[in-house]
Amino acid sequence: MIPESFDYQRAGSVSEAISLLQKGGEDAKILAGGHSLIPTMKLRLATPETLIDIGGIAELKYINDKGDYLAIGAGTTHWAIESSALVSQKAPALSQAAGQIGDVQVRNRGTIGGVLAHADPQADYPGVVLALDATIVVQGSGGERTIAVSDYFTGLWETALAENEILTEVRIPTDSANANSCYLKFPQPASRYPYVGCAIAMSASGGSCNEIRVGFSGVGETAFRDSGVEDALRGNTLNESAIASASAKAAEGRSVLNDVFVSEEYRRAMAQVFAKRALTQLV
Repeated sequence: MIPESFDYQRAGSVSEAISLLQKGGEDAKILAGGHSLIPTMKLRLATPETLIDIGGIAELKYINDKGDYLAIGAGTTHWAIESSALVSQKAPALSQAAGQIGDVQVRNRGTIGGVLAHADPQADYPGVVLALDATIVVQGSGGERTIAVSDYFTGLWETALAENEILTEVRIPTDSANANSCYLKFPQPASRYPYVGCAIAMSASGGSCNEIRVGFSGVGETAFRDSGVEDALRGNTLNESAIASASAKAAEGRSVLNDVFVSEEYRRAMAQVFAKRALTQLV
């Protein structure tokens, strides 16, 4: 299908984009890489009157080591994240997720900020940033504010972003758990979206788990931290029996998606399988 007609405006800076967003009100949408928004416009699930293109804003494209955290600009592409030695060293789960998104064309155009602003529950990044305990930085007419990732995803395609705000940065703590992280997924063969995407960050010493964070994408209506798996393994010896027991709790008590491709029962079973695979890989 063809989208409804709209005005197109190209912002040269974050401040200009915020100003244009204010003027456009609820009928304006931000366009980054376009791989989430444009398809919904073609299906007329979204019919904005104004598109504000931020794809050319250089100040949103960076990966910087700030000591306590990695600062990743919202306009940074999946390819830049996938190919970054810094991300691969400090947060391998994020690097691995970026490298499994779509195809080469998508990875060269799509951005981390666009994915997280759209908040598709079946995208790769949401579960990963939950496992990495990220902080989301947003900017609006009232200035800049930070949102803990645990408070960011509020519902199906819903986030804590206000209407006049733009996601500008993602901060990933540079702790020992994030340095020992991974991301595995069960992908849809055509789109590569995860039916189940499992990200785990874990620190250990003396053969025991000190800290663990488990994030799932594609399983529920929103990405989520899986406290069942975490609580079952935290403080325990990392052996085959403990991993099997903890993995069996994946998605326990959670509402799980059921669609024409994958049933609820199969998706729940695959959540357990991929939790076990990810844990085994880290150990």
